[in-house]
Amino acid sequence: MAGVRVTAVDWQRASNGTAHHTQEYPCPELVVRRGQSFRLTLELSRALDDEETLIFTVETGPGASEALHTKAVFQTSEAEGGDAWTAVTEAETENTLTVSLTSPPDAVIGRYLLSTRASSRRKHSNRKLGEFVLLFNPWCPEDDVFLASEEERWEYVLNDSGIIFRGVEKHIRAQGWNYGQFEEDILNICLSILDRSPSYQDNPATDVSHRHDPVYVTRVISAMVNSNNDRGVVQGQWQGKYGGGTSPLHWRGSVAILQKWFKGRYKPVKYGQCWVFAGVMCTVLRCLGIATRVVSNFNSAHDTDRNLSVDKYVDSFGRTLEDLTEDSMWNFHVWNESWFARQDLGPSYNGWQVLDATPQEESEGVYRCGPASVTAIREGDVHLAHDGPFVFAEVNADYITWLWHEDESRERVYSDTKKIGRCISTKAVGSDSRMDITGLYKYPEGSRKERQVYSKAVKKLFGVEASGRRTRIRRAGVRSLWRDDLLEPATKPSVTGKFKVLEPPVLGNDLRLALCLANLTSRAQRVQVNLSGATILYTRRPVAEILHESHAVRLGPQEEKKIPITIPYSKYKEDLTEDKKILLAAMCLVTKGEKLLVEKDITLEDFITIKVLGPAMVGVAFAVEVTVANPLSEKVEDCVLMVEGSGLLQGQLSIDVPSLEPEERASVKFDITPSKSGPRQLQVDLVSPHFPDIKGFVIVHVAPAK
Repeated sequence: MAGVRVTAVDWQRASNGTAHHTQEYPCPELVVRRGQSFRLTLELSRALDDEETLIFTVETGPGASEALHTKAVFQTSEAEGGDAWTAVTEAETENTLTVSLTSPPDAVIGRYLLSTRASSRRKHSNRKLGEFVLLFNPWCPEDDVFLASEEERWEYVLNDSGIIFRGVEKHIRAQGWNYGQFEEDILNICLSILDRSPSYQDNPATDVSHRHDPVYVTRVISAMVNSNNDRGVVQGQWQGKYGGGTSPLHWRGSVAILQKWFKGRYKPVKYGQCWVFAGVMCTVLRCLGIATRVVSNFNSAHDTDRNLSVDKYVDSFGRTLEDLTEDSMWNFHVWNESWFARQDLGPSYNGWQVLDATPQEESEGVYRCGPASVTAIREGDVHLAHDGPFVFAEVNADYITWLWHEDESRERVYSDTKKIGRCISTKAVGSDSRMDITGLYKYPEGSRKERQVYSKAVKKLFGVEASGRRTRIRRAGVRSLWRDDLLEPATKPSVTGKFKVLEPPVLGNDLRLALCLANLTSRAQRVQVNLSGATILYTRRPVAEILHESHAVRLGPQEEKKIPITIPYSKYKEDLTEDKKILLAAMCLVTKGEKLLVEKDITLEDFITIKVLGPAMVGVAFAVEVTVANPLSEKVEDCVLMVEGSGLLQGQLSIDVPSLEPEERASVKFDITPSKSGPRQLQVDLVSPHFPDIKGFVIVHVAPAK
């Protein structure tokens, strides 16, 4: 009798896609998740006889082998196995066979080749049936990435848009981001990111064999999203100059970035800053099936010397001395959290893990960060893999200001304005609101538990007992470690100061503020006030000075005085960065040598509104009205609306805006025809060569087609 052959395959993409929550992937091959069965119907050249079974082979990556768990050979049987690939016959007719294939819940993820042959005495060669893609499975309780809540799975795996929080602690702004993990080619690009990694290039078979482990995969992606050690996806730039590339604030999502990298033959895309790295990594990890969210930390420490303090050196006007200040405190920093079990650390450290693709410091010789267990950070277990000390410092370091004298001595200056690690934020599940998750990272500020954790972290980092919250470990150069026991805070001065905004700070307007000084004593005091102001990047790096003045103030007993400050638009307009941020500083030199530094970070406000006119339905055009304002006191031309939204538009839409008179408002209407139902994020940016981008977004609820 002639050998039995498979003549056709029905991959049952629709029913498998629904069962595996993969129906949104537009790629030609079947996409399924591990640890869960999927069905195929095979047409055979003849019926199988009683003695015959089908033998299946699945393999992934070069040099696939059963020893590396990148290849499996298994035959149809009546029962499902637990730890191995299985095939179960579900239905059989004369010449068709429906089989259910199941992968183990710890199978290697990636693109597989499936082939089959019939078992018989004669040796038949395998027939290739085609390729399929296997992903992580947050719906499978045995998978390390299992997430129990359906609402959270929808938000952190399936939602293709989100919100990234930026700004300053007192003025947090929401920015829309299009993750677009189900857009054309994105899954293919995400898999190719793994194949471009140095570990794959060095030893492909071994690298692929590790892709069952979310700890390994996320650490590789964390390194590959930046371009510092490899031809990774995004090139960082923090100098405020973006020639030859795209300003980080012009990106509205990950899709254009990933497609540009892929089509440009893996040339890093210019340019990114922290929220761009986090947005791209969120896309890649959601696409591969790992629940991931974007997290913003306000007043985020970048502690270069791992001494748990950010040391800022200033001159007598409170201006940062860049050549002395290596540490920094960013207005905000954005990273990712992914949800998975830590088989390497033990079950207490399962759950959210910090991952950060922004290239700040090297980890084992490569610019990457994480995964670091959020629980380990909260409990001070900074010795655990990976990069606990750096993340712990980001949310727990002390901010210390030093006045640098011309004789190269330094003096501690009292400054109570900044606390590190505030308002740690992420988008709430199922809504656009901000969820504060600071409590996941640390115990309440000043509590006994917080002090215990801090002491524990110091001991783990430096092997010394902390004798108080402010114990400091200092490095003198790199050769010796010396301990500056109980670095006491600077003496609290007898004068307090605070900047007060007198009018909302609006882009294009003069800024009006006051420095409010109060004498806390019953004796008169003289205060020398040295004021400075600079446009800054969100890393608080100064760009250009826009204010420099001194005032001699006499304060009577218990007296309060206001020093008015005006910064004309003409003074800051040339040097304002796209971050739209200004830092004011007042160094107050009080009688008897007391010194007080007062600082204020200002983000300039702007205006855009987006209205959806009428109901939205798949395949039916609906109108959108966008109202914008010229923020300047001069006429502007060449303004454009840039519009983007997964499931609403193919790619980006560019709409010209009529010329705008000074401070004039104008409305622009346009039509959109959605291609997908459900909540969809529409982003609209007003782009002009005359002022920084003005960004807005709205959620559109799209009904299915009738």
